[in-house]
Amino acid sequence: MELAEILRRRRMVRHYLDEPLDASVVDRIVAAGLRAPSAGYSQGYAFLVLEDTSDRARFWDVTSVAQETASWSPETRAGVMRAPLIVVALSCKRIYLERYARADKGWTDRDENRWPVPFWHIDTGMAALLMLLQAIDEGLGALFIGMAPAVIPAFREAFGVPVDHDVVGVVCAGHPDPTVPPRDLADRRRGANEVVHRSRW
Repeated sequence: MELAEILRRRRMVRHYLDEPLDASVVDRIVAAGLRAPSAGYSQGYAFLVLEDTSDRARFWDVTSVAQETASWSPETRAGVMRAPLIVVALSCKRIYLERYARADKGWTDRDENRWPVPFWHIDTGMAALLMLLQAIDEGLGALFIGMAPAVIPAFREAFGVPVDHDVVGVVCAGHPDPTVPPRDLADRRRGANEVVHRSRW
């Protein structure tokens, strides 16, 4: 599929069929995330891949407090929970601070205030986006959601996630439910004249 077509099709899909994905498809989606750029080639991202029914059920169980308070209808919640693939994208600030303390960078004090923005989160977000785009290239639908801070301790405990890895977001992917029409958001997308500033603001 051409990149222009992938970008045209990119949207957040919230209703999936309960059909597993081929292992090779999952591998390609996750591998796409590994192609993300990273400051200093630090690559301080990690992905927790959940495919087994029991793992996905445990994920939704430990994050249920956040999802129940989200602005999802019961139908939408059920539709998202049918996604056969969940990838939790995590960032590690420590890896970046250590990388930039090396001789070729020289920030030996490891002061995170040297960073204008937290590139560890940004790079991980880019990795998640590449996985979303790869899912579309595979003919699938995909969704990126956050995880409420209140449920992160339970999530860490349930899946053994190290404390120095922060949850940036969650990619869900699978076969879209063809009985649920896509939402028409064309009139809600901001135009270039509202977003793009040329030469000066």
